[in-house]
Amino acid sequence: MGFTDEVRRATDAMHQRIFAHPFVTGIGDGTLPLERFRFYVRQDYVFLVQYSRVLALAVAKAPDLESMGKLAQLLHETLNTEMALHRGYCARLGIGEAELEATEAAPTTVAYTTFLLDVAARGTFGETVAALLPCQWGYCEIGERLASQGEPADAPLYAEWVRMYSSAEFRQLADWARGLADRLAAQAGPDERRRMAEAYATSTRYEYMFWEMAYRLEQWPV
Repeated sequence: MGFTDEVRRATDAMHQRIFAHPFVTGIGDGTLPLERFRFYVRQDYVFLVQYSRVLALAVAKAPDLESMGKLAQLLHETLNTEMALHRGYCARLGIGEAELEATEAAPTTVAYTTFLLDVAARGTFGETVAALLPCQWGYCEIGERLASQGEPADAPLYAEWVRMYSSAEFRQLADWARGLADRLAAQAGPDERRRMAEAYATSTRYEYMFWEMAYRLEQWPV
């Protein structure tokens, strides 16, 4: 059994809670209140900015040209394609660019992105890849599960979201990230492999918390 199979099995209870979260199921059946989805896409935009910084650090730490090139391509696509698409998607939700850029990061967004940046800055390349994997692989799993249930006919924006994350292109990214994590874990010593598993588990917890944050419209208490 490879590393990614091991950590996925060890965290299966967390993933099942993500799949059953009312925010996720609400996208799938079209019942999620739009206010919560608008909150989510604004926080996701903030996340993407920091995610790009994590990718940049990963490029610098990558030990081989192939990994550097793939991560650099992903960074380029995130900064110059995905974020532009995100702004267009937000505009269709009534969120103007100025409002989007002025979004204040919610507590969970700050915590999650700070964790990822800390791992990318101080950890090994393997730990960084493992910390990013729950986002890349997890969204693919969610998208494919929701797509298998049928797109929400009365919620075209939610249906578009499902198509995005159930696409062949996103599956290719998830498979590549899994393969890279498996290869790095196979080369790692016991201590680094343990830290990689811990990074994966922590990011999986934050993935759940991100959905919970959006569902509850999380705000700073003071």
